[in-house]
Amino acid sequence: MKIIFAFPLLLFVLMAGSVAAQELPPVFDDSYQAQKDSRIRQYLSPKRIVWMSDRSGATVTDAQHLLRPGIGQADLVHENFARLISKEGEMPGILFDFGKEIQGGIQIVTDQPANQKPIRVRIRLGESVSEAMSEIDTIHGATNDHAMRDFTIQVPWLGVMQVGNSGFRFARIDLVDADRELQLKEVRAIFEYRDIPYLGSFKSNDERLNQIWNTGAYTVHLNMQEFLWDGIKRDRLVWVGDMHPEVMTINTVFGKNEVVAKSLDHARDITPLPGWMNGISAYSMWWVLIHRDLYKNQGDLEYLRKQQKYLVGLLDQLMEKTKDNKENLDGTRFLDWPSSENPKGIHAGLHAMMIMTLEAGAELCLVLDEPAQAARCKTMATQMKMYVPDANGSKQAAALMALAGLIPAERANSEVIAVGDCERFSTFYGYYMLQAKAKARDYTGALNCIRNYWGGMLDMGATTFWEDFDLAWTKNAAPIDELVPDGKDDIHGDFGAYCYKKLRHSLCHGWASGPTSWLTEHVLGISVVEPGCKTIRVQPNLGDLQWVEGTYPTPLGVVKVRHEKQANGTVKSTIDAPKGVKVLR
Repeated sequence: MKIIFAFPLLLFVLMAGSVAAQELPPVFDDSYQAQKDSRIRQYLSPKRIVWMSDRSGATVTDAQHLLRPGIGQADLVHENFARLISKEGEMPGILFDFGKEIQGGIQIVTDQPANQKPIRVRIRLGESVSEAMSEIDTIHGATNDHAMRDFTIQVPWLGVMQVGNSGFRFARIDLVDADRELQLKEVRAIFEYRDIPYLGSFKSNDERLNQIWNTGAYTVHLNMQEFLWDGIKRDRLVWVGDMHPEVMTINTVFGKNEVVAKSLDHARDITPLPGWMNGISAYSMWWVLIHRDLYKNQGDLEYLRKQQKYLVGLLDQLMEKTKDNKENLDGTRFLDWPSSENPKGIHAGLHAMMIMTLEAGAELCLVLDEPAQAARCKTMATQMKMYVPDANGSKQAAALMALAGLIPAERANSEVIAVGDCERFSTFYGYYMLQAKAKARDYTGALNCIRNYWGGMLDMGATTFWEDFDLAWTKNAAPIDELVPDGKDDIHGDFGAYCYKKLRHSLCHGWASGPTSWLTEHVLGISVVEPGCKTIRVQPNLGDLQWVEGTYPTPLGVVKVRHEKQANGTVKSTIDAPKGVKVLR
C-alpha cells in the first residue's frame, strides 16, 4: 500500500538541515561555561506589503524591492533598495506580512544614505494586522508583556541589525528621526524553531480537518522553544496545565522530545511540596496525568523513577485535601478562564480531576513498586466516586466528570456538552469535551465541532490556534490579516477577557491543539495499550469521512495506517507496524 504523508512543517519554507552541535572553539579555556541552543534559525522574506503610509512616492519609494529574497548582506552596488524619507513632519512606515506566525525577531539590512549617522526606527510586531498597527495604550490592550513587540532602535548605515524576540506574523517599521532618509535593502523575519521531523501525520478526504490537524501540530511546534511554553507572545512560561494537551500533541506528532522532560522537571524543581505548580492545585494534578500519559507512550522507566519521591509525596498531599470524600483543594481553584466564574462547576471539575489523578497515580505507583501507595490512591478514588457533584451547566466540568466515570458520558454529552453545539467551548478544555464526546461515541458531533470551532479560527486568518475563541466574535469581524474597515469588528482588538483582553490576547497558544491528537486517536483510531507502544489498538471511527490515512510515532518506529469506507458501510484497514509493536483490532 502506498501511504501519502502529511508533513505540514512551515508549509511556505524549505526546512534547513540540522545544525551539528559544536564544542567551544579552542581559544576558550575550561573556565567558560556555555549552554547550546537546541533551536535553529531561518530568515524569511516578506510575502506581501499590507500597508504603506504613502503610496504617492513622496516619502516611501521602491518598497517592492523588499519582497525580493534576501541574503542578509549589505553591499556597495547600491541597487534594489527602498527609501523611507521623513520630511515636513511626516514619518513614513511600511507593514509587512510574513505569511505565517513565527517565533523570533527581525533583521534589517541598510544601504548608504548621504547622512551616515545611525538612524532610529520603530518596530512593531503583531500576531494580527491590527496589533502591528497599534499603540501601547489602555484602549486596545497592546502591551510589551513578556516579550518586547513595540520598541525603537538605532540601525547603522551599510550594515545589518538583528533584534526582537516575540511571536508574530506582521511587522511594521517606521522611520522615527526627522529629516532623514532610511535606505532599506532587506527586511527579513528571523525564525527560531526546533528542527525536528513531523513523524505523525493525518490526511483525509476532508481538507478542512487536514488543515486543522496541521495547524494544531504547528502551534505546539512553535511553543517548543528552549522550554515548552504556553504562548510565543505571552506568557512564554511553563504552565503545567497547558502542557497536557501540548504533550499529547507532541506524542502524536513528534514522539519523544527533550523539551517535555526539561519542562516537567523545571516545574517540579521550582515547586517544592507542599506548593502547587504555578500556584494552582489542578496544575499539580496535570503534572501527574502528564507523567502517566508520557510513560504510556514512551515507556521510559528510568525517567519515571526520577519522579518517584516527588510523585508519592504529591499524591499524599492530594489525599490530605479531601473532606468527607469530596475534594477540598486550596491554592488557586482553576480549570480554565471561561469556567472561572462558575464555582460549582469548578468544584465538580476539581473533584473529577482528583479521581482521575489518583487513578493515574495508582497506575504509576504500581510501575514504581509502590503497592501500598497505589492501593491508597485506588481506595480514595473509589470512595470519592460515591459523591457526584453538580456540573452546574459547565461543559468543562461535565467533560471531566464523564472522563472520570462519575456520570455516563452519553448523559454528559446530551445534557451539557452537546447543548448549543460548539457554544461555550474553550480552546483548552475543548480537548476534554471532544474526549467526552468520543467516550459517548458522538464522533459526528465531535468532528462538526472541530470543523466549526477550530475551523472558525482558520476562517479568521489564523495560522496557529488561539488562547481563547468564541464563534460569536466572528459575526461582524474582519480577519486578522486585513486592516479593519469601518463598520467591522476587530477579531483581535475588540474581544477577549480575563488576562487576555483585546490585543494582549495570544493567537498562538499550545493548549488549543487538542484536535490534532484527538483526530489521530479517534479517527485514525490509534491508542496505546502497553507502555512504550509495545501494544497498540487500531479502531477507526470515520464518522462522515470516506477515507483517512496517517502515521503515529512510537519508540520502535512509525506506525502507518489507512482506512477506507466501503460501499456497504464497512471499513477496510491497512496497517503497517514496525517490528516489536503488537496491533490489536
